[in-house]
Amino acid sequence: MEAKDFTVPNDVNKKVSEKMEQIIKFFKGELGHLRTGRASTSILDGVKVDYYGTLTPINQVATVNVPSHDLIVISPWDKSILKQIEKAILEANLGLNPGDDGDSIKIPIPPLTEETRKSLVKKAHGIAESNRVKIRSLRHDGRNILKKMEKESGISEDDIEKAMKHIQEITDDFIKEIDSILSKKEKELLTI
Repeated sequence: MEAKDFTVPNDVNKKVSEKMEQIIKFFKGELGHLRTGRASTSILDGVKVDYYGTLTPINQVATVNVPSHDLIVISPWDKSILKQIEKAILEANLGLNPGDDGDSIKIPIPPLTEETRKSLVKKAHGIAESNRVKIRSLRHDGRNILKKMEKESGISEDDIEKAMKHIQEITDDFIKEIDSILSKKEKELLTI
């Protein structure tokens, strides 16, 4: 983002807000991969299977079901790739032990120990902080663009000040959203 790319301070605020929204979406995805002790198809979102030479997400080669809170069942449409799916899950280092029964792969989700739960909460806090830093960095970038606009475009100091105040408000809102999402995930992780 450069100052010359924008004509008015509102454009800067809009762009900063859009980029912050992308960070929130990414943050939710990162937290979704943290195992909570309950079966969820999102645990397998990043796992790709070698399907005839192409790395393909599991949900594009199989039906993924959660029949109970502690079990994931993967039923491939092509039974010949059962071993590849099992291998992909093991290589993903998710701490899961898939079992092949000839027709499907069953993945029991073991309950989390107290120590593991605390470790996952700590990891979630780290992920949240790195995303807060990204949000603040975008605020900084937006403020710098506004300062350049004031010098280069002759936009009034009042308009720039209002835009900077608005960027701070946007930043505060997104930081609160990260904190809220983190709080929900923390409760989910600590609930037995």
